[in-house]
Amino acid sequence: MTPRPTGADVAASPRGAAGAADRPDRSAAPARPSGGGRRRSSSRLSARTRTRLEIAFFTGPALVLLGLFIVVPVLQAVRYSVFDWNGLGPLDDFVGLDNYARALGDTVFTGAVVNNFVIIALSIAIQLPLGLAIALLLNRDIRGRGFLRVVIFMPYVLAEVVAGVVWVLLLQPNGLVDAVVEGVGLGGLTQLWLGDPDIALGTVMVVLTWKYLGLAVILFLAGLQGVPEDVYEAAQLDGASWWQVQRRVTIPLLGPTIRTWGFLSMIGSLQLFDMVWILTGGGPANSTVTMAIYLINQGTERGLYGYASAVAVLLFVISLVLAVLYQTFVLRRDNEVAPKPRRAAR
Repeated sequence: MTPRPTGADVAASPRGAAGAADRPDRSAAPARPSGGGRRRSSSRLSARTRTRLEIAFFTGPALVLLGLFIVVPVLQAVRYSVFDWNGLGPLDDFVGLDNYARALGDTVFTGAVVNNFVIIALSIAIQLPLGLAIALLLNRDIRGRGFLRVVIFMPYVLAEVVAGVVWVLLLQPNGLVDAVVEGVGLGGLTQLWLGDPDIALGTVMVVLTWKYLGLAVILFLAGLQGVPEDVYEAAQLDGASWWQVQRRVTIPLLGPTIRTWGFLSMIGSLQLFDMVWILTGGGPANSTVTMAIYLINQGTERGLYGYASAVAVLLFVISLVLAVLYQTFVLRRDNEVAPKPRRAAR
């Protein structure tokens, strides 16, 4: 029989010594934390500071330019708008809100506001379905679609001055448009396309549609590239027709692109000046005048810079209100974030 080892023998053995070394000494005082936590906090603070400096470095120049070229001019326009000022000399003839009351009571200005809203409505009503139809057609695998895309987009990249002068030449009496109308046997339909107050705005809308339709088509085509192919395949497997696929799949998925284009079209229509100015100058009989044209007429042509500043402020306020309303009720769905799932109760 092997004798049982005593405590002294176990302690003297190598295994016993190792076990004794592995066991913690309960009588020893707990070790104090070193300065590593303080160093980590300092490094986090420096990283946070570096991030703030990077943000300030990249956004600072943009904010300076924004202030110089947007905020300061707007504030200056507000200041000038409460004076009767001709652009020269000191601002000493304070009139308060009289310039605003005068603008709101002028039938030419209110007619310009109506024209701007008519242009907004017609631009969306005409260019949206037409642009969608052309984009859906050019998105298919057809021969020459690259060339057709260039042809559709070419008017948009043309300078407004060039496009406007070309259309003035085409639409003048006995111009190319009248020659084509007479050539197809419809000579009785020739009109003073830009000289008749009853049809001048409609003629301007045709030119504007030709000029800016390419932007809508290109944006819609870009949106179509983001629609997954498996969505179309799943719809076809379910037996959906081509029209059903476009109506229930493609157009809903193009919603963000369509809403963004609508915002750009609305703001561009409110600020419309150059094309209408070249085509008609706001005439005949103020039938095509816009707010921007009215502003230029009052400021540069009549020298009423204080009154023109009030008109500019009104244009800015109208644009801002419409932009906020559009952002709140139309673009809001594109900015909504899906709610985070709640944690299960323990």
